[in-house]
Amino acid sequence: MRLCTCRGPELAKLTFGFASAIIGALMTTFIILPTYNEAQNLAPMVTQLLAQPLPDVHILVIDDNSQDGTGIIADELCERYPQRVFVMHRAGKLGLGTAYIAGFRYALEHGADCIIQMDCDFSHSPAYLPHFVARLGEYDVVVGSRYVPGGKLDPRWSGWRYWLSKWANSVWVRFILGTQVRDATAGFKCWSRRALERIPLEAVRSNGYVFQVEMAYLCEKLGLRVLEYPIFFEDRRIGQSKMTVPVKLEAAWRVLEIRLRYGGLAHSARVEYQRVSA
Repeated sequence: MRLCTCRGPELAKLTFGFASAIIGALMTTFIILPTYNEAQNLAPMVTQLLAQPLPDVHILVIDDNSQDGTGIIADELCERYPQRVFVMHRAGKLGLGTAYIAGFRYALEHGADCIIQMDCDFSHSPAYLPHFVARLGEYDVVVGSRYVPGGKLDPRWSGWRYWLSKWANSVWVRFILGTQVRDATAGFKCWSRRALERIPLEAVRSNGYVFQVEMAYLCEKLGLRVLEYPIFFEDRRIGQSKMTVPVKLEAAWRVLEIRLRYGGLAHSARVEYQRVSA
């Protein structure tokens, strides 16, 4: 009998594909999608998410009373995929942080082994999800990172927007909180069940985009093993960004509150990053 051997990149692809299939098949995955006025993005996003090679994947849409019909579209998707798509309607814009906390709790209560948080505007590509999930056997949290080697930002970003984001992550958050993670404001994360069970979700107070910073800080304080996986961060395809300059400046101020709130916790960082060739 003659065995065909694979070498180099071919072996790496085969090994990753096998590992991804095994780990993904053993995991119940919940994807948390907070929405506000994402009527044009929601259905295409759900379609792409369900097409990923993750056998037991479920999607929870958390809509904050969108005015453009996003909630209605979410209900239609729930009817079309009754065992895969679930919807949580909230009375109004209650904040990104409370949406994710509600989603995390829902996923844990419904048996999730893996919980993914991401935006609905395609700035976070669904194609990364199998890569994230495949690494949860070794890491507690996988972060889709713009600022590790191999990570890229959309060239359509303005110089001011790039500078403000880079300064917030590389200078401000690191200086105030002493974090090692390079993309502390990343909203694209894959959590293992064990990670979220260790984080005191009831104590998390941040309710805007600084929620991402607070969760990143807690990961390091609690000694979770974090992998930053490089991604291409695409500017939203349809609609306007909700991340305005005043919102960013407010988030920078609230980083100080996080330091005061958790200053007594011992620091036990375990952050790594992975180089991924194009």
